[in-house]
Amino acid sequence: MADISHNGGAMQVDVDLVRQLAELLDTTQLTEIEVEDGERKIRVARKAAAVAAPVHYAPAPAVAAPAAGTPPQVDTAGPSAPSHANAVRSPMVGTVYLAAEPNAKPFAAVGQSVAAGDTLLIVEAMKVMNPITAPSAGMVKAVLVENGQPVEFDQPLVVVE
Repeated sequence: MADISHNGGAMQVDVDLVRQLAELLDTTQLTEIEVEDGERKIRVARKAAAVAAPVHYAPAPAVAAPAAGTPPQVDTAGPSAPSHANAVRSPMVGTVYLAAEPNAKPFAAVGQSVAAGDTLLIVEAMKVMNPITAPSAGMVKAVLVENGQPVEFDQPLVVVE
């Protein structure tokens, strides 16, 4: 054992135990471990490796071939994306289900009137079925997802106007 000075006194540290705990961190991929033996407490921790988020690049805008003597024109408009200003968005990452059971009628269909609080679909996250409800009364204008489709946080699901 090694003596380590601690607040004016000596603390007995079992260096072999510390090494064993450090090896245990490596083999279990844990970031910290703590053991207690009476009044003695040993905590071994390491910094977790930072994980970089994947980077997604937008495609470069198309460049039209210039006529002789004219500068090139850049097309930045691209295809117009539909507006989802009134879309009900996913509050979580999960899998979307449009009906309560595989052969059941969907909760909401295009053209259907819904009241505030009506279930529009279900998002399953970590084995929990989360009903996604209409925030206000209106008409279902579009269903933007398919049954069984994985969805991301804040992804537009249903347009209600």
